[in-house]
Amino acid sequence: MTLESCVIAEKKPLLTVAEAQQRIHEAIVPLTESEIVPLKQAFGRVLAETVFAPIDLPSARNSAMDGYAFASETFSQTLTNVGTSWAGKPFEGVLKMDECVRIFTGAVLPENADSVVMQEHVTVNSSQIIFPEDVKLKKNVREIGEDVRVGDALCSANKILTAVDLGLLAAAGVENVSIIRQLKIAYFSTGDELLPLGESLAPGKIYDSNRYSLHGLLQNPCYQVTDGGVIFDDKDELKRTIIQAASAFDMVITTGGASVGEADYVKEVLDECGEVNFWKIAMKPGKPLAFGKIGACYFFGLPGNPVAVTTTFDIIVKPAVARLAGANVKKPWQFAAICTTPLKKSRGRQEYQRGILQQTETGEFQVVSTGHQGSHILSTASLANCYIILAAECTNVQIGETVTVVLI
Repeated sequence: MTLESCVIAEKKPLLTVAEAQQRIHEAIVPLTESEIVPLKQAFGRVLAETVFAPIDLPSARNSAMDGYAFASETFSQTLTNVGTSWAGKPFEGVLKMDECVRIFTGAVLPENADSVVMQEHVTVNSSQIIFPEDVKLKKNVREIGEDVRVGDALCSANKILTAVDLGLLAAAGVENVSIIRQLKIAYFSTGDELLPLGESLAPGKIYDSNRYSLHGLLQNPCYQVTDGGVIFDDKDELKRTIIQAASAFDMVITTGGASVGEADYVKEVLDECGEVNFWKIAMKPGKPLAFGKIGACYFFGLPGNPVAVTTTFDIIVKPAVARLAGANVKKPWQFAAICTTPLKKSRGRQEYQRGILQQTETGEFQVVSTGHQGSHILSTASLANCYIILAAECTNVQIGETVTVVLI
């Protein structure tokens, strides 16, 4: 890219964060290919189709507690205990007039029983069970289908399965589920200055931290992730590597080389071998961010500065990857908080400053800056549990002003 073309590109208004997110959302077509897996292997995966209940839950009327079960039609204050209904071993028979059974939590009720009184509320005299005068009838019974009826939707398509979901499906007897296949992602760092861990630093060299951040950010059972290593500042090598990766993966993510320096080839290569949806957004950190497509593979070219990598991933890439993986993507919760430190900001780009959100004893949310906000400062980013979102038109924030935060 020539200096003249760079100047022309800079004169174009930058996309806002919201505009970039919307363009990505519209461009990405979620995966639909699925596979059948045993229920235990489905945790954290995306359901390919809605699962319907094959049975009622509960499937039989059972007791909500330990106590004594009886039929309200024939109730009297003193009943004769004629047996026990255990969980997994029901009482066999029908209760006659003035009879009851000892029953335990989860045990099936006798056919004509409709009430259970807690064991703590009765007096036991041999086989005679004396109930309180104010006994409440038709209580403490779990009815058939009280939780779920046959044919009800247990879990909907595109839901990410949680631990509770696995329990619900197992309770209904669902052994296998259809889930979206894993999304195949490759990530790379770019730059001649990068060294692997274990080597001695030479002048001008730095350790490659970005791939370690991306490794952590991409840990998800929905993703099959490959570390592609470092691509040096050679346009032909970058082009060859990216084309090869695009043929084997659903998404390729690079860090570095997306700016306008003489050795920054990412946008140029994407222009030549694919299509650029956008390049550069009105975001800080993270202005030089490229998004596009090479064949059927989606591509993100993230900035090189380490904090810009994690921030652009959280705000831009993370919802995009989730959408491609087939999941229902929800906007993250935002909170209003009182800022307890002054913040510096210039008008022009939406900023994501790193902060620590806490709640006071009175329930008020307060946020404090972690300190230096440079996009190369990992130490203060490591302290953060939230981003302080400062709108493009916003300038400096004073102590006591209300700001918007989103949890990391």
